[in-house]
Amino acid sequence: CGAAECLLIHRDALDTVGQGVVRALLDAGVEVRGDATLQGIEGVSQANDDDWGHEYLDMVIAAKVVDDLDGAISHIRTYGSQHTDCIVTEDDAAADRFFQRLDSAILMRNVSTQFADGGEFGMGAEIGIATGKMHARGPVGAAQLTSFKYLVTGDGTVRN
Repeated sequence: CGAAECLLIHRDALDTVGQGVVRALLDAGVEVRGDATLQGIEGVSQANDDDWGHEYLDMVIAAKVVDDLDGAISHIRTYGSQHTDCIVTEDDAAADRFFQRLDSAILMRNVSTQFADGGEFGMGAEIGIATGKMHARGPVGAAQLTSFKYLVTGDGTVRN
């Protein structure tokens, strides 16, 4: 559940960082399905509407260039699963806005999405994943009506 399914690249970072990330994915054997802008990179195949919001369960990622943070947030709101979303940024205000404007169960900054696991949160082995705001069944107390939103920050932190 920690695999990245979609990569959104800010247009201003495309030449300095984005192309390198896409090439590294391709070099690692990942199939990159990109929008029209990214198809200019050799090896990137064309993304279609079904690629956005798709869980591949394979070495495939959809990639898109966005004009700004609002474009990324809009894309995530439209196509995201509300499970885990991550921003890679040095801009504290952008990260704060990302955390405030999205309602995914886990929001991350500068950490690997591989941390999106019950064991990493000290819960032990996962028995399931909920992306909705489930309602409890049976006797209901305050604990059963509680849902959580986890905010995880790091500095390029990866999971070993």
